[in-house]
Amino acid sequence: MASIRELHRELINKERSAVEMTQETLARIEALEPQLHSFLHVTAEAAIAQARRVDAKLAAGESIGLLEGIPIAIKDNLCMRGVPTTCGSRILENYIPPYNATVIEKLEAAGAVLVGKTNLDEFAMGSSTENSAYQLTANPWDTARVPGGSSGGSAAAVAAEEAVVSLGSDTGGSIRQPASFCGVVGMKPTYGLVSRYGLVAYASSLDQIGPFGRTVEDAATLLEAIAGYDPRDSTSLKVKIPHYSRAVKPNLKPKGRLRVGIIQETFGKGLDPEVETAVKAAVEVLQELGTEISVISCPTFGYGLPTYYIIAPSEASANLARYDGVKYGLRAEEADNLLEMYEKTRAQGFGPEVKRRIMIGTYALSAGYYDAYYLKAQKVRTLICQDFQKAFAQADVLITPTSPTTAFKAGEKTDDPLSMYLSDLMTIPVNLAGLPALSLPCGFDSQGLPIGMQMIGNVLQEERLLEIANAYEQATLWHTRTPKLSA
Repeated sequence: MASIRELHRELINKERSAVEMTQETLARIEALEPQLHSFLHVTAEAAIAQARRVDAKLAAGESIGLLEGIPIAIKDNLCMRGVPTTCGSRILENYIPPYNATVIEKLEAAGAVLVGKTNLDEFAMGSSTENSAYQLTANPWDTARVPGGSSGGSAAAVAAEEAVVSLGSDTGGSIRQPASFCGVVGMKPTYGLVSRYGLVAYASSLDQIGPFGRTVEDAATLLEAIAGYDPRDSTSLKVKIPHYSRAVKPNLKPKGRLRVGIIQETFGKGLDPEVETAVKAAVEVLQELGTEISVISCPTFGYGLPTYYIIAPSEASANLARYDGVKYGLRAEEADNLLEMYEKTRAQGFGPEVKRRIMIGTYALSAGYYDAYYLKAQKVRTLICQDFQKAFAQADVLITPTSPTTAFKAGEKTDDPLSMYLSDLMTIPVNLAGLPALSLPCGFDSQGLPIGMQMIGNVLQEERLLEIANAYEQATLWHTRTPKLSA
């Protein structure tokens, strides 16, 4: 599939209409969904209507923005007015929001064509999209394998060219890890850069919405459209939004001597040798581009995983308490009293992984355990933040593998939650520190599966991050490879 800029050029040159572009996308979704199951809802009528509005502007001689007429997929934990928002859960099976998330408002204002809502792990809790209550999404590179999670549907849709770009959410790696597994670019912005209004909350101090694209430029263009202050989100940052797409112009080399730090704690035991080889080869490419390479230690990096699995479930146990069968969503029948209705609704509506995390979080917050678990985890979180700041005194961008392995087979880890949690080992500390990071393809293993490299920037340093990622992308050809799918 062509890039956003290439498609925009085709539209303004009237080589193709927005309706034709949208119809082609919808036809590909229809052809591939029996294999991939990336989408939970396809909004064909609304997409065609939006495309017609773009064509009408072009016919009238009006100019259009970069995203006008571009087919975009949306993770199904972002509210869209009049469209089901299930979060991959039975408890929200029939929920249709009466309002739009801020990012949806921004995309609609930009004239984007929203083609549907993508599958995810229930309430964004998972690393494989196997926790969805509705279907299992397949990896386009090997349909026997998972696409990663929790934003697996959004990553698979872009990899399979069912959408040009897509939106996901990232609480502990839920954009970057599936981007790595599916061979696309996925970015988690600085916490607060993109409004979370209308994002169904999992862990409020960690969640952040971000873009998927086939290229760094596409991800930058989408980020530019959704970033910005929102008074409806109390965590939203009131900062000037740069033109991120200008940081990724063709043939742009990094400005000045950029310093790249390799986090030594992310290499060694537990890392697939093929992943390690690919990431180290990518670092050599960065060195050839003129960056200064050094090895940096972040001693508390390894404590990110246990810290996350106290903080995130604790916040989830509070956020998910609202699903009680009273105001909206599923309500269990045949309950004799209010308490029984609560219990039956949650027993029927939540899946095993969501129940597991609610119980962990409730325990960690309970009387007598708060200080021992939750408070201690917050102290470790502070130490992780301090380690990152020490690292950024020595480097502009930090490098790690995105995931310890490439995509694993469906069902391989479902009976071993701890093994599944380790999939996010490299990405979780970034969320705890609120930093921006992205994953981009840096190679393939011997089975033809994509390998992702994670680049981490300091707070609000998205431009620099995109600049160096774009320079690496242009120096390699990994992003040009596409999965072989028979539509």
